[in-house]
Amino acid sequence: MNPILKNILAVVAGLVLGSVVNMGLIMLSSSVIPPPDGVDVTNMESLKSSMHLFEPKHFIFPFLAHALGTLAGAFTAARIAAGHKMKFALGIGAFFLIGGIANVFMLPSPAWFTVLDLVGAYIPMGWLGGRWAGASAVAP
Repeated sequence: MNPILKNILAVVAGLVLGSVVNMGLIMLSSSVIPPPDGVDVTNMESLKSSMHLFEPKHFIFPFLAHALGTLAGAFTAARIAAGHKMKFALGIGAFFLIGGIANVFMLPSPAWFTVLDLVGAYIPMGWLGGRWAGASAVAP
């Protein structure tokens, strides 16, 4: 396969799979850890107005969704990419980090969660996904 097409496929597959994992975990979260009474997790305004009711346990699945979605996407992109596999994995991590930053502005969360999420869920998971896919941290 043409290396350019393979790299495009790597990015698209990484973004799609990472997003599917992320959304799957988010959808599963309320059945595992129910939200506070009266909170509609499918409505952004309800989430914004009731964020003060959330306990630390309610942030476990959002963190896992962000981290594991990024990990799955980075791993996939690195496995498929024709070359520079770690760059592709970290690129997926950076893309999801931008989404995480946007999410902080759209849906305010406690400062401890914002820091943990932005520092621990994206670039480190992108790097780990690249390593697990066999990419080296140093370019060939």
